Amino acid sequence: MKTFIGNIEAKTDAKGRVFLPSVYRRMLSDTEREKMVMRRDPDNACLILYPESVWNKKVEDFKEKLDEWDAEDQMLLMQFVSDAEWLDIDSQGRILLAKRNLQAINAASDVLFVGMLDRIAIWDKTTYEAAKWSKNDFAKQLAEKMKKRTND
Repeated sequence: MKTFIGNIEAKTDAKGRVFLPSVYRRMLSDTEREKMVMRRDPDNACLILYPESVWNKKVEDFKEKLDEWDAEDQMLLMQFVSDAEWLDIDSQGRILLAKRNLQAINAASDVLFVGMLDRIAIWDKTTYEAAKWSKNDFAKQLAEKMKKRTND
């Protein structure tokens, strides 16, 4: 399993191109080093990058939970996959973030790649810092979730 961790600052150029951090690129399989799937996060002001194998598994898992004959389920599936797009990784390791996507996350040129184990989030650096919990709140949330897991 891929384990994307940490956070890495980067700058987009005038065209919206940004280098996918080399530490993350090296974790991709040979077949995944040319493209990834990107979609806007529905809850946070960030973009999520999925290696193709992870994306395919997420979509299959999601699809199994839906009834193909239920109109609401079909709209949910359509909206989920139609909000996604393929991103090519060029020979230099760059991806092109469309202006509309940079605007959606309030990013000008400074972005932050944040590892999320099997996927990568792209945030505007300032927005991410503002969204993060304080040290005490993070510790409290972490302890609460870990208690739930051990009690289940």
